[in-house]
Amino acid sequence: MNNKTVEKFKEVADLCKQVFLSKNSDYGLSWRILRVSSLTDQIYIKASRIRSLQSKHVSKVDEGMESEFIGIVNYSLMALIQLEKGVPNTIDMSPEDAMQLYEKYMEKTIELMTNKNHDYDEAWRNMRISSMTDIILMRIFRIKQIEENQGTTQVSEGLGANYQDIINYAIFALIKMQENKTN
Repeated sequence: MNNKTVEKFKEVADLCKQVFLSKNSDYGLSWRILRVSSLTDQIYIKASRIRSLQSKHVSKVDEGMESEFIGIVNYSLMALIQLEKGVPNTIDMSPEDAMQLYEKYMEKTIELMTNKNHDYDEAWRNMRISSMTDIILMRIFRIKQIEENQGTTQVSEGLGANYQDIINYAIFALIKMQENKTN
């Protein structure tokens, strides 16, 4: 596996973390009251907008695809935190605790990416960003079906693995977007 990939992945992950920190500074931990299904819908909205922008090639809102992919990463990490901690009716943790959990799940996701990237020989590098968007949307629909089944699966990966795959594809898309800017 390419060490440059891990380095770029961590760079983009840090960018996402900085946005997460800034949003928490602006809004506090208001996201803690969101049910996991609401976070899934937030990810869906962002992925749908990306797909729409990719089809229309015009944006009427002054936010591009990059901010939407960052949002997908952060909402997915929030969902992983909610899966572990449950959904309270009030904000029940400190910003430091939230950041510790955010970093824990990002590290687990980086480990998963490293393992899969080894096995798949960096196949993502030959993918189109539009395909990554479609795969994110497919994962969202898988998550919604698992949610409809009260979180149970017969042979498939569970919710957490799907959120982690969404994070990986969103970060891969961000890496490709950055590389396309410099080439």
